[in-house]
Amino acid sequence: MSSHGIVLEDDPEYQLIVDCNALSVDIENEIVIIHNFIRDKYRPKFPELESLVHHPIDYARVVKKIGNEMDVTLVDLEGLLPSAIIMVVSVTASTTSGKPLPEEVLTKTNEACDRALALDSAKKKVLDFVESRMGFIAPNLSAIVGSAVAAKLMGTAGGLTSLAKMPACNVQLLGAKRKNLAGFSTATSQFRVGYVEQTEIFQTTPPSLRMRACRLLAAKSTLAARVDSTRGDPSGNTGRAFREEIRKKIEKWQEPPPAKQPKPLPVPDSEPKKKRGGRRLRKMKERYAITDMRKLANRMQFGIPEESSLGDGLGEGYGMLGQAGSGKLRVSMGQSKLAAKVAKKFKEKNYGSSGATSGLTSSLAFTPVQGIELSNPQAYAHQLGGGTQSTYFSETGTFSKIKRI
Repeated sequence: MSSHGIVLEDDPEYQLIVDCNALSVDIENEIVIIHNFIRDKYRPKFPELESLVHHPIDYARVVKKIGNEMDVTLVDLEGLLPSAIIMVVSVTASTTSGKPLPEEVLTKTNEACDRALALDSAKKKVLDFVESRMGFIAPNLSAIVGSAVAAKLMGTAGGLTSLAKMPACNVQLLGAKRKNLAGFSTATSQFRVGYVEQTEIFQTTPPSLRMRACRLLAAKSTLAARVDSTRGDPSGNTGRAFREEIRKKIEKWQEPPPAKQPKPLPVPDSEPKKKRGGRRLRKMKERYAITDMRKLANRMQFGIPEESSLGDGLGEGYGMLGQAGSGKLRVSMGQSKLAAKVAKKFKEKNYGSSGATSGLTSSLAFTPVQGIELSNPQAYAHQLGGGTQSTYFSETGTFSKIKRI
């Protein structure tokens, strides 16, 4: 085990791991170049295959397996692709417009497929070596996600230092691939999840909580990578503590919510509560008090049917309204004290409360015929009739005739 005093970048074992990670990245780039070559050569034979199979190694295996065979149903693709993708490939191959390749082109294509598969095998050997040394290079990260996933995360990020500087949301996406569902439902597929989904914690989590668990794993993995990059805990106790914390949190998420306890009534107060009183409150209560008519409507007499608005018990019931007399709704309502007081105040305001007249009142009257006239309004008040007798026409005036010029 590496000593605590040596800086991580100066450790020769760590330098070897970093070189292996760089080598795996170069192998990956070389596989992409070969994949493009295979697609260009095989496109005249089966142009739709590249849109159905996206992964370079899977594409190389399928191309090598099919070859120049026009009837894909005769080719056994079991074990190379999922059963749903095999069905889509078989249906698409029956309607493809491709033609068989020449022999030399097919030979070059098969050689490129063999080279891609050899490079993939070499990349796996490098990753296996890195995985075997991850317990010494990154013990805390390996304790959380496992040695295999830790090696893949380090290889994709470009080293432990680069992984430590990366935010957790990017660590979650390391190794994420574009998934081809061939038109099937996306309900059960996990998007935006990379190598973290290969961990034991992720696989044992219920599907409804996997995205939350993935975010939690990425966050704790980033913290563990920062501890490993500074050689903070070579024993790996910090990573094991993080793993236990993740496990407890996931168990806590799965617990049912606590049962709702019945809430007891508050203890009644022995002292009476202070209530507002006074003239304003009494006036407000009097203003919004229930009327006698409403009291009768809300009351029913035993053994006597009530009348209703639509008859035969339909509509709004009238209760005891009108049951004392002839059956008609005759309710004698006296004027409330507040209404009587308001009416009295209004009357005093308009007409005066005493018999004295106003100082501005005058007994002079202006008429269009006789000019100023001294008259007594009370003298002929009894002569005022209805209609237009006293308002519009004068008894002394005459009609005048206008001559036109």
